[in-house]
Amino acid sequence: MIIPFHITEMMRRLRDRYTKIGLAQQMERRDTKFRTLRPVRNATPRSIAAYWTRLGGDPTPIADPETIRQAATYSPNIENFIGTVKVPVGVIGPLRINGLNASGDYHVPLATTEAALVASYGRGAYAASKAGGISTAVLYEGVIRTPAFVFDKLITAGLFVEWVVENVERLKSAAEATTRHGTLVSIEPILDNNVVFLICRYRTGDASGQNMVTIATHALCEEIAAQCDVLIDRWYIEGNFSGDKKASALGLLTGRGRKVSASVTLSGDVVAKCLGTTVDAMLDYGRVANLGSLLSGQMGAQAHYANGLAALYIATGQDAACVAESAVGFTRMERRGEDLFCSVTMPNILVGSVGGGTGLPSQSAGLGIMGLQGTGHGPALAEVTAALCLCGEISIVAAIAAGDFTNAHEKLARHR
Repeated sequence: MIIPFHITEMMRRLRDRYTKIGLAQQMERRDTKFRTLRPVRNATPRSIAAYWTRLGGDPTPIADPETIRQAATYSPNIENFIGTVKVPVGVIGPLRINGLNASGDYHVPLATTEAALVASYGRGAYAASKAGGISTAVLYEGVIRTPAFVFDKLITAGLFVEWVVENVERLKSAAEATTRHGTLVSIEPILDNNVVFLICRYRTGDASGQNMVTIATHALCEEIAAQCDVLIDRWYIEGNFSGDKKASALGLLTGRGRKVSASVTLSGDVVAKCLGTTVDAMLDYGRVANLGSLLSGQMGAQAHYANGLAALYIATGQDAACVAESAVGFTRMERRGEDLFCSVTMPNILVGSVGGGTGLPSQSAGLGIMGLQGTGHGPALAEVTAALCLCGEISIVAAIAAGDFTNAHEKLARHR
């Protein structure tokens, strides 16, 4: 076996540094006495000032006067509050969407520190809108939580599964009693010898629903613990099976959140005038990119969903960590006569127009720009999200196919 050079070089440097005087002692365990930060749940101007007295430095960029004035507004979303971080927000649009839930022209806010990102998504939106707009549809809804139950042996686990199947309605009532908007749509047992995972699927209304399904599932598990006549050794609210904030094969196949498909057909003229390339060039690169996805074992096949997702999630108060699972899916590009059919199918879009950080001042304003703030807009927001990702796929494939990718980043990011 040949050990790659970078590994041997890294170990050599580590050895050289470790043998230097003082470094070995530096890496040993130190005195465990230290002054901890006092935890604060309900932020006030006084608590903010106390933290900054401890931290030192200039608090103004983070704890500006307006942020301090609104400290109570942020308290429900954070602990140990010391201020806010300002992320640049750009906007693209109008992005025309012809969807089951989202219909019209949308200006989409994107919060990012990556130069060229907004310009790229804006170019994709322009091309898609010139082609008549993006068709979108929510195909499935279902946020899952997967509690795990441990038993002494396989036969006991099997008896537990039988009990669950016979008591589904009781468990459904227990879970739904915790929420006005959540609905438990299925319980799917997965058995691995003496361990049973329950895939609990919920519809969550207009919310992303992560906390909602956790609380509901905890009530379901408490009902099992109190009523089940099969001896349970122990149980956990999440068995790490759901794919929560992780790319997973389960999410890819069955969906977690909202599964959305979005498509547009670009004429050869639009490809040439708006994207500066040709249908054939985009298809040629697409074939190579798909091969790269297969050979590297990616979950799905796509170029960069995470860029648009992270920027939109931050701008609109979504849970940014959910980008890890939302950025999974499939991009397709196919010739349709002289035109180019482009689509994305994304099974794990976790967004909400209510709940989480959507009520914070800036994030609420971000949703307001799109007209998707508050109750009744969750499915439409999911379709806008998929349409946005399609715009990014169109633009980056065109840029790489035309040889413009590096040049654009140099002009917009390095040399602006």
